[in-house]
Amino acid sequence: MSNNTAKQIDQDYEVEAALAFHDDDAKATIATLLGDIKHLRMQLALAEAAMSRGMTRGWTPKFDRDV
Repeated sequence: MSNNTAKQIDQDYEVEAALAFHDDDAKATIATLLGDIKHLRMQLALAEAAMSRGMTRGWTPKFDRDV
């Protein structure tokens, strides 16, 4: 099995698990995921404010992922 196939199977499983958690309600699943994103972005902003540049050797977090 190729690495891409394994990643797709893992992603499909995660999608099905998220939907099952919300009794297959897609809108509730999306709302939860958007809330998680908002929370994690806030956590990232707090971490960025608390970290010194020397601690991370110049690395700074990105709020958007590279596609």
